[in-house]
Amino acid sequence: MAVIINRKFCKGCGICVAFCPKQVLELDELGKVVDKNAAACISCGQCELRCPDFAIQVVKKEKEAAK
Repeated sequence: MAVIINRKFCKGCGICVAFCPKQVLELDELGKVVDKNAAACISCGQCELRCPDFAIQVVKKEKEAAK
């Protein structure tokens, strides 16, 4: 799974940061959310569910085609 952040939609409220159980997200120097530790993400979807601005999506990564 991957967390996709639309920084244009993000207003920097920090709700997603507060609800992330693995502290994957943080606010940067501009006050926008960033993915600081993608490897720790458990794809719970709390960030997407709680974001009031629809700035976050949790999506499945595409598997590479078999060679």
